[in-house]
Amino acid sequence: MVVQSVTAGLEKIREELAELYRDLHQHPELSLQETRTAGLLAWRLREAGFDEVLEQVGGTGVVGVLRNGDGPTVMLRADFDALPVRENTGLPYASDVRAVDHEGHEVPVMHACGHDMHATALVGAAHLLAAARESWSGTLLAVFQPAEELARGARDMVEDGLFERLPKPATVLGQHVAPLPAGFIGHGSGPIMAASDHVKVTLFGRGGHGSRPEAAVDPVLMAANVVTRLQGIVAREVPPAEAAVVTVGRLQAGTKDNIIPDTAELGINMRSYTPQVRDLVRAAIERIVRAESAAGNAVREPELDWAASAPALVSEPEATAATLAAFAEHFGPQRLFPMPLVTASEDVGVFGASLGVPTVFWFWGGLEPDLVFKALAEGRIDSLPANHSAQFAPLIEPTLSTGVEALVVAALTWLGPVRATGESEA
Repeated sequence: MVVQSVTAGLEKIREELAELYRDLHQHPELSLQETRTAGLLAWRLREAGFDEVLEQVGGTGVVGVLRNGDGPTVMLRADFDALPVRENTGLPYASDVRAVDHEGHEVPVMHACGHDMHATALVGAAHLLAAARESWSGTLLAVFQPAEELARGARDMVEDGLFERLPKPATVLGQHVAPLPAGFIGHGSGPIMAASDHVKVTLFGRGGHGSRPEAAVDPVLMAANVVTRLQGIVAREVPPAEAAVVTVGRLQAGTKDNIIPDTAELGINMRSYTPQVRDLVRAAIERIVRAESAAGNAVREPELDWAASAPALVSEPEATAATLAAFAEHFGPQRLFPMPLVTASEDVGVFGASLGVPTVFWFWGGLEPDLVFKALAEGRIDSLPANHSAQFAPLIEPTLSTGVEALVVAALTWLGPVRATGESEA
């Protein structure tokens, strides 16, 4: 079969890919700063024989174009930015990198979400598909996206003219490593990951001495009331059959315990799966912030700065079913299992949505299978190191090979076949 003939080349590059993964893991770079990583990825695409390699797309994005006769254009996407997390894995290739983030703070840096694994898997798939051009026809786009953790990298690449400069894909394919058993594929259909919206709220009081609160207007009290009141949105306003999350991840105010500050800031994150619930939750947050500000006798209206956002990730049902059928044939149905809704978010859907073409997205496991199955049996799945944890580090194998093969299988599902004579089909 075609898939087996293409993936047969994996054995020759497996250790080389493992070395690349260890290198990326040990040298992580924050969102918007991924210059070293981008250079390595661009070099790997050129080495694989891609016709065209674009750099600095939407910042530090890298895109490889491989034209191989008539046929569909298919896009494979991986992200490659890291997080401000201090690594605690104990691995010999653990990161000890520190950097200054986009807000000017010095922070530790770690690939705590597996984007190093994503990028390495795409390098492997790109290499195998380039080496087996006789097995398929069409155009392959290998897209390495920066700044996913800021929910802006995909939009930055699109706004930088990604699809004006390159062939427009008929299908967008992507994947994410997760705390699932290594070697297994997790899947869903329709909305599978939540929309994410972030708002920075500033509440305005009037500072004063902590001993004379009557002479001040306390923004800390306003902020505390906002935090408490926000918890009622999902419990009392979102229909029980729908899903949503509202989290206050940041509350900052004051410099000393006996000084009432002038302002208080909150960082609020919301997650939703449908436009209707998204609009409902956003309106409720704004209503509560303004109402509590007025109730606290604020000296001026609050400021609400809606910043980073990502739409709900929808894995198009028909395209997903076709891709999963190919996965079942290649991996065996026993290695596939359905996933519940994931309340985390991904901005990969921006690519397909900008063109009106289907996106297919899946998860694949990165943890020791026996460890995961034991945790499931004992009802302590939350004890496993998950994405964004200082202890999250996927097993290199079989995780890497599974990720490479999944991308190859998915790509060949949508690229064109080649006639027995060697003449490409349209």
